[in-house]
Amino acid sequence: MLFKRVKPLDLILATAEKKALKRQLGPIQLTFLGIGAIIGTGIFVLTAEAGQKAGPGMMISFVIAAVVCALAALAYAELASMVPVAGSAYTYTYGVMGEGPAWVVGWALVLEYTIAASTVCVGWSGYMNGLLASHGLGLPEFLRAGPLDGGSFNLLAFLIGVVITLLLVLGTSKSAMVNTFLVLVKVIALTVFIVLALPRVQEANFHPFVPNGWGSPMGGIGVLGAAASIFFAYVGFDAVSTAAEETRNPNRNIPIGLIGSLGVCTVYYLLVSYGAIGAVGAQPVVGSDGAPLQPGTPAMAAACKGSDALVCSKEALAHALRLLGHNRWGDLVGAAASIALPSVILTMTYGQTRIFFTMARDGLLPGRLTAIHPRFHTPYVITLITGLFVSLFGALFPVGALADVTNSGTLFAFMMVAAGVLVLRVTQPDRPRSFRTPLAWLVCPLAVLGCLLLFLNLSLKTIVVFFAWAAIGLVVYFLYGHRKSHLANGTEPV
Repeated sequence: MLFKRVKPLDLILATAEKKALKRQLGPIQLTFLGIGAIIGTGIFVLTAEAGQKAGPGMMISFVIAAVVCALAALAYAELASMVPVAGSAYTYTYGVMGEGPAWVVGWALVLEYTIAASTVCVGWSGYMNGLLASHGLGLPEFLRAGPLDGGSFNLLAFLIGVVITLLLVLGTSKSAMVNTFLVLVKVIALTVFIVLALPRVQEANFHPFVPNGWGSPMGGIGVLGAAASIFFAYVGFDAVSTAAEETRNPNRNIPIGLIGSLGVCTVYYLLVSYGAIGAVGAQPVVGSDGAPLQPGTPAMAAACKGSDALVCSKEALAHALRLLGHNRWGDLVGAAASIALPSVILTMTYGQTRIFFTMARDGLLPGRLTAIHPRFHTPYVITLITGLFVSLFGALFPVGALADVTNSGTLFAFMMVAAGVLVLRVTQPDRPRSFRTPLAWLVCPLAVLGCLLLFLNLSLKTIVVFFAWAAIGLVVYFLYGHRKSHLANGTEPV
């Protein structure tokens, strides 16, 4: 029955118009929004995590993750141009497969957006703590990391989450202007790293190229395990689609923002990873049994104490430049990351609030969450609630564990979007599509298979967390959303 409770696309568009957000974003802002979401902890911090899992083979991991994301982006572009409203994969699934699957997708997107924002909070704190320590201003150890990472409470991760939340309450256009500036800072920092690292590349640092092999299902190690983790480096391009309801001419501008931001970031990632590996090396740290240690574990934290290895660093790119003797440039790249990474927190938190806003507007969450601030015209209630959880998760958990949990929800959502394109091609073939996924019957199945491959190469613990979270979501749905749904009751949002 849940699969039959489908909200027609025309009704989705009509509902959005009744309580709509102001359209004020253009194609350049959208592309910068996507770049701002993509370039962040994935490349600035998780380069070390990927190196621990795959060694120099992480370059292949970046390519695998980029291909899967590109396939998913083509599917996203078609649905976002057809349904230019807030809600991303949740809204698309509601209009194609029904309310039950839509709820599961929306619930999974909490892992993508909220946990992703928390992950970047931790990544930012690593750079900021390193920068402070280099000037003799470091915080006490127990305030520099969470309980699982050798500390007690990551104070800086918590504080940056709070600051970004307050900025989002102030307004979308203000946030977009700040985001554009921060994106430029990040791109300049990566360009500096590339220019300094590429001349120092040595062939010997690429051997052995795949020290941990290709990986095994639910092992979380090897090239595929690294690809499943480094997938986080590309997460965020779909945040462009969550801004559809606040976009001018969304049928044209959403595809530009999606594909343009992903293309720019892929080129930068390959150049940065090549420079980091070739210049300073990225061989994994192993335990007493000779097996590679899992990142984000107490054993890995203990093995890395006092080590200068790239895979042990919490500020990978700045650390690499310091190893090359560019201490001043390392500090400047660290400062740039400290300034610019908040743009990713901003984008991810923004995306989550818009998804919750849409779910509440559909009656699946309490209607009070859709309250708009009378002065700033933003959904301030859900923004404050989301920001609180972003800040707390960032204060308590390590970056690697958060990133993998984020990926599990993201990969599931991407699979549903790709499948939704094919369903609509069959059920509504004549519906206008301002952007059509090329070779859809090849691209979309490949997107589903690619996402499934990466999902199965996450660690067993991460997969268990995903299914436990999904089970909790189903309980919440049947206790509240199933009965309160506007579609089920024949009611409309206030």
